[in-house]
Amino acid sequence: MTALEFFSLIVTTAAILGWISRRWLKLPLTIGTMLLTVILSLALLGASHIFPGLKTWAGVLVGAIDFENLILHGILSVLLFAGAFLFDIEALLKENLAIALLSVAGTAMSTLAVAALLFFALPLVGLEVSWMYCLLFGALISPTDPIAVLEMLKRVGVPKNIQAQLAGESLFNDGIGAVIFLALLEASRGTAPTPAHFFGLLMVEAGGGLALGVVLAWITSQLMRWTDAYQVEILLTIALATGGYSLAESLHLSAPLAAVAAGIALRRFNMSHPTHDIAHESIDTFWEVIDEVQNAILFVLLGFEILAIPFSRIPLKAGAVAIVCVSIVRVAVVSLLVTLLRAMRGGYQSSIRILSWGGLHGGLSLALALSVPHGPERTWVLTATYSVVLFSIVIQGGSMDLILKRMMRKGEGLGVKELSGFKDAG
Repeated sequence: MTALEFFSLIVTTAAILGWISRRWLKLPLTIGTMLLTVILSLALLGASHIFPGLKTWAGVLVGAIDFENLILHGILSVLLFAGAFLFDIEALLKENLAIALLSVAGTAMSTLAVAALLFFALPLVGLEVSWMYCLLFGALISPTDPIAVLEMLKRVGVPKNIQAQLAGESLFNDGIGAVIFLALLEASRGTAPTPAHFFGLLMVEAGGGLALGVVLAWITSQLMRWTDAYQVEILLTIALATGGYSLAESLHLSAPLAAVAAGIALRRFNMSHPTHDIAHESIDTFWEVIDEVQNAILFVLLGFEILAIPFSRIPLKAGAVAIVCVSIVRVAVVSLLVTLLRAMRGGYQSSIRILSWGGLHGGLSLALALSVPHGPERTWVLTATYSVVLFSIVIQGGSMDLILKRMMRKGEGLGVKELSGFKDAG
């Protein structure tokens, strides 16, 4: 299969399944396409018992996807930049403390708590695991990806502050989680860093990535002012998203955080320039379209990836245990941090239920899982990761609309201030 044939197959699948999702299922594009792709993949596996050639064809299809490189060194750069560039900066600034706690402290706490629970729970289902692999799984599964649920939050009328908390956390914890995972991966290969070296590495990679993104965004913003062609301005933003990410990787800095910082900083710098200097509307429209199309294609790829996961009885049990452990830890960490925020800021508005159930896991987690070294424990890590990703996108994301409407109708799980926030938003 040529590259063009493969690309056209994926795009056509995304288009047809997206049409079915919106026309009949009434689901957000990302959730519907992944759900239907998983069903299609399972149908292919079932039909392969009757038509063996289908299994061979499906294997060739999935084998053509280098998912780790596609996500970590490709799509992620544009996805993170688009999400950050389209972010509401005012809401980000207002929720800076919450976002910092959820993305930094929350990611670290989740990594350790998930690892500890799995280390003690997995032997109960007949799977002996090492502490290091549990830590690796905790690090790769902690970053959240609310892409599939943000559209619902806006449509139902959830207050902007809660939208900002959920989206802001996901933008920054992708970079934090990736840095923690890569440091642990080095340790698993025999180069275990001391705690001081580990935190130093985290600060250098994270801080350096953020600084690089801001500097490149300032340069790009100045260049955008000095041209009157919106096409050139769009090309400059693409160069910033992809080139900045690549440069950060070559400098061994956090590329995800560089992309996030570049997107937010470019928006901030451009806001100080009038419309006749920069084609704000055209650029925004371009990145909104790119964001939606890329997400649809990504979630189709996620659905097809089920064909490559080596499912068997014990790893499937590990997946079920992982879903329970990750869900418990998410609720516990969010509850703790939101309670802390309310103690620090009297009357602080948030929703533990929305932040917990809306913290989905996506492509980054699966891409990191695929980079785990080959060994006897890699199978359960892959199966558990895909199980959690599938559960969070299809079950959590698919039910979020009903949960939000029920909460708004009855005020369940919301304080007085939170409920007033919903009414104000409506």
